[in-house]
Amino acid sequence: MAASPTQESGDHSPRQASPSAGQGLPADGLTIRSLVTTREAGIIIGKQGKNVAELREQTGVKAGVSKVVAGVHERVLSVTGTVEGVAKAYGIIVAQLLSSTGPGSPTMAVAPVPTHTSLRLLISHNLMGTIIGRNGAKIKAIQDASGARMIAAKEMLPQSTERVVEIQGTAEGICQAVEDIGRCLLEDWERGLGTVLYHPTPENEQRMTTTNRRNNFPGGGHERRDRRPTDGADHPADGGRRGSVVSPTNGAASPPPTGNPANLRTQNISIPSDMVGCIIGKSGSKITEIRRLSGCKISIAKTPHDETGERMFTIVGTPEANEKALFLLYNQLESEKERRVGRGDAEEQ
Repeated sequence: MAASPTQESGDHSPRQASPSAGQGLPADGLTIRSLVTTREAGIIIGKQGKNVAELREQTGVKAGVSKVVAGVHERVLSVTGTVEGVAKAYGIIVAQLLSSTGPGSPTMAVAPVPTHTSLRLLISHNLMGTIIGRNGAKIKAIQDASGARMIAAKEMLPQSTERVVEIQGTAEGICQAVEDIGRCLLEDWERGLGTVLYHPTPENEQRMTTTNRRNNFPGGGHERRDRRPTDGADHPADGGRRGSVVSPTNGAASPPPTGNPANLRTQNISIPSDMVGCIIGKSGSKITEIRRLSGCKISIAKTPHDETGERMFTIVGTPEANEKALFLLYNQLESEKERRVGRGDAEEQ
């Protein structure tokens, strides 16, 4: 289970989210997580927790910020409640951040309060399609209705299966966009099962900074922004609704999952086609090892599930086994990414 919003664990190992609309049982309401800077976290919390206490009272939500980690400049804000309550809470938070004038500078004190800012939501990779919609229809409708601009990061954050969706606009526009996103997530919450939550660590921040620098993203931001149009039409997110699922190309059969059949769960994750080979391995050696260690049945779509060229991996096993399989798959992807980065650096020299 994911840590509660008000008491996030200091353990930064990859973990799964609860069955959620983002990360929380629908019975408990919608949970939406976001990345905030340490300065923003201080404003959100307020002196002796005054601001966050008032936020809870005004909106009826549960809200909290992850613990401070040495050497890390970001924290995770979690807000749980009704869709309307979560959206209202984020609207209040954004308004607070906009009205903050900084460390008592006389010039800043008389400067006009900015009207636009951005919010970085953490969204399960498997729920991105729910927000983007077919041919980008949903994300376009959300942008049109709210007046906010949305940018979906192309890659998952380190050691997680979450991606960043940045919302840019006024406090009112961001509030409306969060509400619309929340409704989309609740409609398809089961696809968020097994999400490996992102935790800011020094290593993860360094990986994101390196990725952004290599891709010439200005400002040293913390998510990779796709330079293609922001309607999201070409972002990977179908979630496995199309494409037949078959055994790996080496023909090796996936053994049946271990565990009580009543406890088995099915999860889907999209993998870029150019990374599929590194997961399968020579003669299927790596995918066979992942199956053996996790006890899961893992099948791979023979063809890409949409125009992005990504292929769907379907994992069947107990919640614990699926978490291990996701962790192993992630590690294999990270190892391959680091190998390619190293090779690129060597070529540049």
